[in-house]
Amino acid sequence: MIKNFLQELRTQRWDDHRFYHHSRINQSLHFVSALSFLFAYVMLFFDPVVSALVGWLVSMTSRQAGHFFFEPKGYDHVNQATHEHKEDIKVGYNLQRKVVLMAIWALSPMVLYFDPTLFGLFKPWVTMGDFTRQVAKVWLVVGIGGLLFRTIHLFFIRDIETGLVWMTKIVTDPFNDLKLYHKAPLFLMKGELIDPGLEKHVKHA
Repeated sequence: MIKNFLQELRTQRWDDHRFYHHSRINQSLHFVSALSFLFAYVMLFFDPVVSALVGWLVSMTSRQAGHFFFEPKGYDHVNQATHEHKEDIKVGYNLQRKVVLMAIWALSPMVLYFDPTLFGLFKPWVTMGDFTRQVAKVWLVVGIGGLLFRTIHLFFIRDIETGLVWMTKIVTDPFNDLKLYHKAPLFLMKGELIDPGLEKHVKHA
């Protein structure tokens, strides 16, 4: 059972890498995201508010900017797949789902601004410092909620193992991304915009 779980985890990680990380800019942004996520993980034990602010404002924005703005969206000749096909088979959050998640994140401070108690859950904020800390708490819930929602969703549309594997992948992605993409900024500074190694790895996979 553990062997199957680990094999599925390797498969999800490999599919994520080969389908969605061709751009060296995207890889470099994932490296930045990984470093900041690891910092956020540590701060979660000391100050969850700081963890949420770093996690969303640095880690998530850099990570998703790479996917939205720099990753090629034409026909994938390396994997012989259209962008639409890759989006359809994406296990986790494809671009459409990410738009919804990021919209919820971006709009949540407005809800708190117009209703300082957030439907009675908070004491009304007075200073901008209070507002910022309450926004961070909401963002922490949005992040955890987004992870659990897709995990449970996968229980029903796939199976329980796929959902648990995906959740494990997401939580451990910063460690894996650090390993995979720590050289990406160096390649980028040399002018390499697309990872040439993907084609070789796909052919031998």
